[in-house]
Amino acid sequence: MLRYLAKRLISMIPVVIAITIVVFGMVKAMPGDPAAMMINPALKEEQRIAAYNAMREKLSLDKPLPVQYVKWVAATVQGDLGWSAMNNRPVRDVILEPLKNTLILNVFVTVFQIAIILPIGVMMAVKRGSFMDRFWQVFSLVGYSMPSFFIGLSLIFLLALKLKWLPPGGMPISAYGKNFAYYVSWLKYLILPTLSLTIISIAGAIRYVRNAMIEALDQDYIRTARSKGLPEKVVIYSHAFRNALIPISTIIIMSVFAMLSGSAITEQVFAWKGIGHTLVLALNNRDYMLVIALNLLSTMLAITANIVADITYGIVDPRIKLE
Repeated sequence: MLRYLAKRLISMIPVVIAITIVVFGMVKAMPGDPAAMMINPALKEEQRIAAYNAMREKLSLDKPLPVQYVKWVAATVQGDLGWSAMNNRPVRDVILEPLKNTLILNVFVTVFQIAIILPIGVMMAVKRGSFMDRFWQVFSLVGYSMPSFFIGLSLIFLLALKLKWLPPGGMPISAYGKNFAYYVSWLKYLILPTLSLTIISIAGAIRYVRNAMIEALDQDYIRTARSKGLPEKVVIYSHAFRNALIPISTIIIMSVFAMLSGSAITEQVFAWKGIGHTLVLALNNRDYMLVIALNLLSTMLAITANIVADITYGIVDPRIKLE
């Protein structure tokens, strides 16, 4: 296992280098001047020019692009993600709070996603052609086809504006202290974005689990197990489900890591101050270093998801050798 992991990490080095070059080049190609955005416009002309030149030197914008790239990589490796022009703070400090909010949101989404798609997907495969199977297939098709912002806005209209059960969006207010009521209010603000992301995530995943289980149930070893008189639950969960876990684990792992990189549209709809919401603000304000840091985070999560998925294969199916 350790040998395999070391090989994978080494093989990822050129991939990471190529991705950092692409991300850095694309962000640098964006219009605008971050140094000019960080200068007080009320300064006099001479003071403004002096401050502008000093800021360009601080941000290394006066250096050639290859030099800027090398300095950025060296600083990133040391934990220095640069300076946020939009917030006038270090990028590392800016992304801590949104990252925490995204993690909190996606913990709930992941729990509900797994709790829904596994039992329902298995039952759809076992009872294929039944009313329940047809109902969830239609739900899957409709949910997968609808844009995420429409699902979010529909939930706001129904549960927040019409029924007035929940707040339409935003974050809990901590100005009055972080007491018990503050932490309870988190649940109220979490319900709508969690419900929206759960609907989006299970729409396609349910069908994926169903197809994986149907394929497993049609194998010869399942017919052999049934011919031996094994109970149906043993056949389904001990034989078919375990062999269907490889494709199922892939979709779950990839969707979890994808959500951790930020659900920009859903977070915008519900004004949830997570990674996706921060990325949209950074793009609108041309905060280059923040955009680079968030894109780099998404890239690292995607690479990590692939490695975790490969390791999970060996855990789920011991027949797979990680060589």
